[in-house]
Amino acid sequence: MAMSCSSSMRLRLNLVPSGRRREDPGNVHFVRRAGVVASPLRLRAARAMEDDARHPFDHVPRGVEEVVGDQEEDEEKRRRRLTIAVVGFGNYGQFLTRTLVRQGHTVLAHSRSDYSAVAAEFGASFFADPHDLCECHPDVVLLVTSILSAEAVLLSLPVHRLRRDTLFADVLSVKEFPRNLLLGTLPEEFDIICTHPMFGPESARDGWGGLPFVFDKVRVGDCPARRARAEAFLDIFAREGCRMVEMSCAEHDAHAAETQFLTHTVGRTLAMLELQPTPINTKGYETLLRLIDNTCSDSFDLYNGLFMYNNNSTELLNRLEWAMDSVKKKLFDGLHDVLRRQLFEAPLDSATAAAAPPIDDAPIDGDLDGDNDKESE
Repeated sequence: MAMSCSSSMRLRLNLVPSGRRREDPGNVHFVRRAGVVASPLRLRAARAMEDDARHPFDHVPRGVEEVVGDQEEDEEKRRRRLTIAVVGFGNYGQFLTRTLVRQGHTVLAHSRSDYSAVAAEFGASFFADPHDLCECHPDVVLLVTSILSAEAVLLSLPVHRLRRDTLFADVLSVKEFPRNLLLGTLPEEFDIICTHPMFGPESARDGWGGLPFVFDKVRVGDCPARRARAEAFLDIFAREGCRMVEMSCAEHDAHAAETQFLTHTVGRTLAMLELQPTPINTKGYETLLRLIDNTCSDSFDLYNGLFMYNNNSTELLNRLEWAMDSVKKKLFDGLHDVLRRQLFEAPLDSATAAAAPPIDDAPIDGDLDGDNDKESE
């Protein structure tokens, strides 16, 4: 009975009369009050989104905009800063390092000679051991060697200590030779850009603006990071105002045989004449003297490399010799024509005829006619 009674009581307690409105629990009222309090915030946000002109909900003051813009620009510069290993820290390597450091790049220098003091002056780090250099994992390895020593220097680098996607670049004056060398020596994962800054410390003493920079993206990976790194490296020269010229290595060598090898050949040939300034120098003569200074200031190894490692140089040298012979032949042919006319075609005037000795008395081989000699005997 107790159990049935309690059950009926529980049923009666849970029944709600149909004509009577059920009151909401207190906690429901609390939730509704919270919703009512929060609604003005949502309304204000909605109004701001509907009318941004009258209610600039996300307006940034002008000063803040400038700060944000500067921060983005600084971040872009940081992303473009590279760690560059300059392999070959001679005259030209130091010339490039000045600009690399000034632009904010980190330079790791390596050379057979000890340039640690010079590197410190530039703000670069010097590594005598190539293993230590490669363990720093540079973004770019820049070969700044002579043409003749490029292969030996490349083979001396422990490339297995580098990251597998390292970018290799060179600045040699010939391009097909380093292209084939890098492709045949480096792992396939490495990127390769062959470049030739067609200027040096003498010709670029007033800056790099307008000077040609030739490059060939021989092998650059498809991933965005590797493409961005390649562009960041090329941007070093574009920022200095260089005239960026993209062409194949073969096309470069065909042009360089004339623009470089011919120039050096003429300059060194003139140097053999030991030309000196005179009191009556002409502009053209002074140009020749400057050409001698510019070409002979470079090492003979450079000139020899331009000849040995450019397939077009031998043909050009033969053409130059043919051209010199042709000019010489033209000059001597003209001289012979003048002498021939003077000797065989010009008529004798009266004074010349009167001064001429009689034909019978004319000496032959330093002697006179032998008739009188016989009589004297």
